[in-house]
Amino acid sequence: MSEQPIQTHFKPKTGSDRVAYFMTRFLRFFADKFFAQRYGHRAVVLETVAAVPGMVGGALQHLKALRRLKSDDGWIRTLLEEAENERMHLMTFVQIAQPNRFERLLILLVQGLFYNCFFLLYLISPRTAHRFVGYLEEEAVYSYTEYLAGIDSGLYENVPAPQIAIDYWQLPEDARLREVVLAVRADEAKHRDVNHDFADELNS
Repeated sequence: MSEQPIQTHFKPKTGSDRVAYFMTRFLRFFADKFFAQRYGHRAVVLETVAAVPGMVGGALQHLKALRRLKSDDGWIRTLLEEAENERMHLMTFVQIAQPNRFERLLILLVQGLFYNCFFLLYLISPRTAHRFVGYLEEEAVYSYTEYLAGIDSGLYENVPAPQIAIDYWQLPEDARLREVVLAVRADEAKHRDVNHDFADELNS
């Protein structure tokens, strides 16, 4: 798997883009303040939130296709696969970070709030919603790149990969955390590009 830098940034072009980017930076500020360098725990909460947009978008695109009696052009499957992929990220990092009771409560609160806010955003402006997810995934790639640097420097222990990660990404049986982070980062980069592309299609 390539370890070349995969960070890219979509420069905001419209008012909708700027709103999406501002929301992302706002969430990043609180993540930085609350989790600081605790990237394992940060990943658990991040992936709890990241698994929401695909499910919301897939459901609303499904209803849209039914109302219009038209094909969804593959959007529903793509979004639901994204949601499933993010859920597997969460299941992996739960085993690595072992969140405490407070963090599990935080997950419940954050997911409940984020789900409802994102649902409303998607109803109002699917384009803004997809651009927002694209920016969230940019931040995810950045965060996992920092996590990887911490593993390489010895700041974080390169623990054995959980079996769930080995099975899901078909990693070697002796895979370590580093291989898991590389796999997750590659997934996030793909989600970033897909959602920015969806936002562009909705603007065309």
